[in-house]
Amino acid sequence: MCETAGSAEGHHHHVVEVHHHVMEANDQIAGRMRQSFAARGVAVLNLISSPGSGKTALLERTLERLQPMRVGVLVGDVETENDAQRLRRYGYPVAQIVTAGTCHLEAQMIESHLPAVEQRDLDLLIIENVGNLVCPTSYDLGEDAKVVLLSTTEGEDKPVKYPAIFHRAELALLTKVDLMPHLDFDRDLLLRNIEQVHPGMTVLEVSSKTGEGLDAWLGWITAKVSEKQKRLV
Repeated sequence: MCETAGSAEGHHHHVVEVHHHVMEANDQIAGRMRQSFAARGVAVLNLISSPGSGKTALLERTLERLQPMRVGVLVGDVETENDAQRLRRYGYPVAQIVTAGTCHLEAQMIESHLPAVEQRDLDLLIIENVGNLVCPTSYDLGEDAKVVLLSTTEGEDKPVKYPAIFHRAELALLTKVDLMPHLDFDRDLLLRNIEQVHPGMTVLEVSSKTGEGLDAWLGWITAKVSEKQKRLV
């Protein structure tokens, strides 16, 4: 059935209102969690990328080397517990959030799954968001920093195609740099595109396969955890 102009406008207004209420409720929960994390000195990172950028592989290499830091991990996927199963091998509490079609994690999902990973006092909570560079960007999860991942197989134009996440993220990780010699990939162009969207943004280049750049990545994490805990003093 065709809508009249008036009914179409009414529908649009209703959608905007619903979206506003959803975001308002999300931000209230995120704010409550942020206060709780701050009171306990828990640093929270929200990792966002396209599918296949290597988030889970990087987390595997990261968790191997974070001892004795106390870490919890929440993993978001549309279906399956595959990623959580991979990460549980490293001895940290890991909970899978199956969104059943939703293309992003929301604050309520994080809050409801926290008891599964807060079995002990945490220094760090890592959230691996659903693979998507658009939807997760707008949702506050109570994190201290968003981290955006981009692999060398994805192309140099992602920052200008999806500027919101590169603008809001504190750190960009260029993954799979071991493949760069085998690809038609213009690293300088990528860095110019990132600089255009987020001047001065920190960019780290890493390879989960060779270990390149992992020391810098772990150093960045350690600094975030120390910064959070110093605020308790």
